[in-house]
Amino acid sequence: MTTDNIDFDHLLRSNLERVFNERDDDKRRAAIAELFVEEPVMYEPTDIVQGRAEISRVAANLLKQFGPTFRFIPDGVAVGHHGLAHLAWHAGPEDGPVAVTGADVAEIEGGKIARLWVLLNAQKSK
Repeated sequence: MTTDNIDFDHLLRSNLERVFNERDDDKRRAAIAELFVEEPVMYEPTDIVQGRAEISRVAANLLKQFGPTFRFIPDGVAVGHHGLAHLAWHAGPEDGPVAVTGADVAEIEGGKIARLWVLLNAQKSK
């Protein structure tokens, strides 16, 4: 499969919505199996997470930590070519202030996310 045929926007938006916004463990695991290669790696600012089960665990913990209305919202359209894609996002409670902004950068192999870098923007000082 060439990367010219990949819908980068759909892939990265699905990752936000179906993995990092999904509170149901079974639905999240099914989405990860569909969207990620068998042995994915996720690079967070403070950790390297390996494997589908660990990515699911991290997503579940984030949602528990930040409360029942916390959501990741895509900003604009994901862009990509030659196996690399980028999607900016913001996150926070629904109808509340933005808590964090950042972007996901993904390396795509065979139409699935192989490696995902979670980049957080610096917090603005008040």
